[in-house]
Amino acid sequence: MTSYVEPGGSWRTFSWVAGALVGFVVLDLVLPGGDLPPVLWVLAVAGVLGVVGLATLSARRIWTVRVDSDALSVGRERVRLSDVDIGHLRAVDSGVDAGAPVLGGGWSLPKGRTGLPLKLDDGRTVLVPTRNPAALYEALMVRLGQTPDTAPGAEGTLGA
Repeated sequence: MTSYVEPGGSWRTFSWVAGALVGFVVLDLVLPGGDLPPVLWVLAVAGVLGVVGLATLSARRIWTVRVDSDALSVGRERVRLSDVDIGHLRAVDSGVDAGAPVLGGGWSLPKGRTGLPLKLDDGRTVLVPTRNPAALYEALMVRLGQTPDTAPGAEGTLGA
């Protein structure tokens, strides 16, 4: 049973690009002048949608964050919940540990994501890339059998 899932990518970009391409095809048919041969339109639309679709699919596979009954996973990497230092997780309020590896791989956090630092029982710290650190924190605390305190990022910069 999965209690928390944060998709690594959205199909919204694919839909926008598909809509724009349909608009370009309609403009080509409606406006006077030399038309682009249909074979070129088919190749262009298939090529562009193929690239955008592959990028979206790979982002969803690599950066999807899941918390289930026994583990936290980002892409193919898994951390057993029993290996998470609960005391450190409770003390985390925001920010990232400089130099800590990103769970799921990569040199740095993906664009638009915040790193939730997790200290493991073996002393290592990893960053979990998330768009919603408060919801991930709450899901982790619930799965670890703890009552969630104020989640990281839930308060504003002035504590309100």
